Amino acid sequence: MIQVLFVCTGNICRSPSGEGVLRRMIDDAGLSDRISVDSCGLEGWHIGKAPDDRSQAHALKRGYELGALRARKLSADDFRRFDYVIAMDSGHLRDLNRMKAATSATDIRMMMDYAGRPGTDVPDPYYDGPEAFELALDLIEEGCRGLLTHLQGRT
Repeated sequence: MIQVLFVCTGNICRSPSGEGVLRRMIDDAGLSDRISVDSCGLEGWHIGKAPDDRSQAHALKRGYELGALRARKLSADDFRRFDYVIAMDSGHLRDLNRMKAATSATDIRMMMDYAGRPGTDVPDPYYDGPEAFELALDLIEEGCRGLLTHLQGRT
């Protein structure tokens, strides 16, 4: 089983959206028995809470259900459990690489690396309006399509 983990700051906007989008794509591709997906945050501010209502609403308009997801904080064990850790922006990537043990085989990359746009952040929509949530979802969908193609080559 290939294990994928999406990471953002608080696990209430971008990373749960990534989880919901990729989970749906995995299900649609008939690969849910070979690929699993989760999400977490670098910070523990929202542990146990559902994704931001705006993230849920925008995702639901596109057919992604996020309501059952609950925020959690990244743990050291995640670098042993997950094959892929997907950072939503360059700050997350830097922090994840700093936290990763030298012996970990986890592949850490940015979301947009899988869309052929290395170094491109998925901007945090939290402090902005509806268009920011739509942009984040556009980028996440684009990245997830490329990630799924990559993962299909490994299954």
